[in-house]
Amino acid sequence: MNKTAADVMTKDVATVDPDWPLDRLMTFLTDRAISGAPVVNAEGEPIGVVSLTDIARNGVTVEGAAGGQAKAYYEENLARHVAGEEVGRFHAASGSPTVVRDIMTPVIFAVEADATVQEVAETMATGRIHRVLVTREGKMAGIISAMDLLPLVRDM
Repeated sequence: MNKTAADVMTKDVATVDPDWPLDRLMTFLTDRAISGAPVVNAEGEPIGVVSLTDIARNGVTVEGAAGGQAKAYYEENLARHVAGEEVGRFHAASGSPTVVRDIMTPVIFAVEADATVQEVAETMATGRIHRVLVTREGKMAGIISAMDLLPLVRDM
């Protein structure tokens, strides 16, 4: 298997602004049915990742306009991503002063687009993470989740 990160990455990456309020983040994730997204600065450079785990660990509650759909989605899907005791703390108040920057993981696990899928898998395993950013010259080029690698393993 000679596939590279560029061969398996999702190219149209949904990214998050570090100054978004949490109710906007939750609507963003819910509308796309994703569990996390890269956080990028104004220049498009990745500066962190935010996920359901980050939201739950920070005691976020769902209220207001983002509440109904987001609450139903997260109650149904959150348990797959975080420990049971963290699900109970899930809450994001509309108008909360907390923003993405306050809860994101400011560590980037990235590979270059020409990295092999073995290097991608090693990065995920070493970092104990579920997604790796793919970059070209420091800018977002794509993203690879653990689910993106499963078909490769299945087809071996």
